Amino acid sequence: MIRRPRDAWPLEAPVEPSLHATEILEPPVKITGIETVVVNAIHRNWIFVKVLTDQPGLHGWGEATLEWKTRAVKGAIEDLAPFVVGEDPLRIEHLSNRMARFSFWPLGSIGMTALSGIEQALWDIKGKDLGVPVWQLLGGKVRDKVRVYTHLGRGAVGFQVPNADISAYCDAVQRTVEMGYDAIKLGFVPYNGYDAPIKAVRHTENLALAVRERVGEAVDIMVDFHGRPDSLDAAIAYVNAIAPIKPLFCEEVIQPGDARAMADIARRVDCPLATGERLFTPREFADIAEARAVAYIQPDLAHCGGISGGRKIAAIAEAAHMGVCPHNPMGPVAGAVALNFDVATTNFVIQEEAVGIVPWFEEICAVNPMRLEDRCWAVPEAPGLGIEIDEVAAAKHPFQQEEIPATASVLWDGRIANW
Repeated sequence: MIRRPRDAWPLEAPVEPSLHATEILEPPVKITGIETVVVNAIHRNWIFVKVLTDQPGLHGWGEATLEWKTRAVKGAIEDLAPFVVGEDPLRIEHLSNRMARFSFWPLGSIGMTALSGIEQALWDIKGKDLGVPVWQLLGGKVRDKVRVYTHLGRGAVGFQVPNADISAYCDAVQRTVEMGYDAIKLGFVPYNGYDAPIKAVRHTENLALAVRERVGEAVDIMVDFHGRPDSLDAAIAYVNAIAPIKPLFCEEVIQPGDARAMADIARRVDCPLATGERLFTPREFADIAEARAVAYIQPDLAHCGGISGGRKIAAIAEAAHMGVCPHNPMGPVAGAVALNFDVATTNFVIQEEAVGIVPWFEEICAVNPMRLEDRCWAVPEAPGLGIEIDEVAAAKHPFQQEEIPATASVLWDGRIANW
């Protein structure tokens, strides 16, 4: 699509040239509205953000999915819309500042997710307007393929296998790897409190060793703690139980937000750590980087300010010798965003995906750039993010109250644990 010339009308025509003359420049493209398309994905509702413009056929897609906060995020998107409607969608950083700074209050997880979805859609518009993939706008590709990892059963709801049965669990891991992956993230660690019962730690150790023996050393294993341990010593006990299998990383071994505690753990274990899916701002990631708390950071581009926020965070990580492994267990638009980001990010390592989470993952995509080839995603060549949502197909899976697995995180004595 060819951009229209920028027309200009002076606000007031000065009688003589003046240093204080003010001009309003009419943008070549204007945002005319923001819509949301919600698609149920059982354990979450995907929230797709569609930013409309005054140019026929020119719109952008983003994703603002936040587990179990669908109504709140939709409301936040409506609240942010007045800051961007009527504005030039090509001024992405400017509009991100309008949404964040005009809001006055810190946006938090809900507001930042809403902002991120809108921001992603602006990149899609810009790429389409200029006729290039978004990764070209980020400096061009630094790699020819994007390595990905999956979850048990490609994340399919209903595929979960309790890890109490080590043999059955290993069978499920093997079946997943045989789907075309050489990297998988698993949940070995039980719901936990401040202690680390020896029986639970031993079972975790035996499970980890059995999985490694089953898949061999050619498959990378990541272990998601979900921040379940409440104490550093409990976290360390489980990390040490897993460390012999040489995981690529252990993720969120304690609750996020305490960089000093994470750094303390990192110095006491022989295993790479990762965190970041529940952090939102460059400042939070700077704390992690300054403390050298982890080997890998995991920004979620649907929560951390979109592609612009992710780029700032990646730069912080690169300065601290940290790799970037973006978090993304969500829908197809979030996947397309991550794919374009990964192609152009030097310290990118591996990308989380969950393309098998529900059978209609690909059904709702009129165009889908995520093609698994030799355990990697191929580099997309279509303008923008390279994705289009089929709104007719999407309407077949409307919002439903999510099934919330976190409600199972209760300890033996009735205390609520970290999911």
